[in-house]
Amino acid sequence: MPKDFQSAIKNRRSYYGISNESKVSNQRIQEVIEEAVMHTPSAFNSQSARVMVLFGEHHKKLWNIVMEALRKIVPADKFKPTEDKVNSFANGYGTVLFFEDNSVISGLQEQYPIYKDNFPIWSQQSSGMLQYVTWTSLELEGFGVSLQHYNQLIENEVKKQWSISTEWGLICQMPFGLPTSEPDTKTYQPLCDRLKVFE
Repeated sequence: MPKDFQSAIKNRRSYYGISNESKVSNQRIQEVIEEAVMHTPSAFNSQSARVMVLFGEHHKKLWNIVMEALRKIVPADKFKPTEDKVNSFANGYGTVLFFEDNSVISGLQEQYPIYKDNFPIWSQQSSGMLQYVTWTSLELEGFGVSLQHYNQLIENEVKKQWSISTEWGLICQMPFGLPTSEPDTKTYQPLCDRLKVFE
């Protein structure tokens, strides 16, 4: 398993076939995520990220919430592909949910009004970094991981089920488990179209 930074970047992929198995303890998973939360940077050191980790029945409950929310908006005769997709996440070992604490963001907006419009943007940027660090760290532990966005459909029910603060805004869901299939082949656009260097 690669341990150096560049190899970890290259090997991080989206896995949609995952199982309800783990090669490491729940405590180790918690430690990995704690390190990500602790050391991922944030604007003004705001530390506005909030994370929830679901195992076992809690993990299954989340994806049942997603399933039932989608059932309300997807026609029954077209629901099978949606059901299969959600079940692929539910079949995993756990899920990490990422939130941003809006009270921290609004507090910074009041404290530094000149940057008021930037703080929500910086919050999203910091959350993206945390997602990437967590994702890559979980892959280094042998997991297949992907990132999902069912936020608007499930946020209220998630907060109700797990007594989450109304100030926490749900950003995304990260299901993980041992890989049961290979990720899709990744294609790359030419770097000359994406990177400019001036010396």
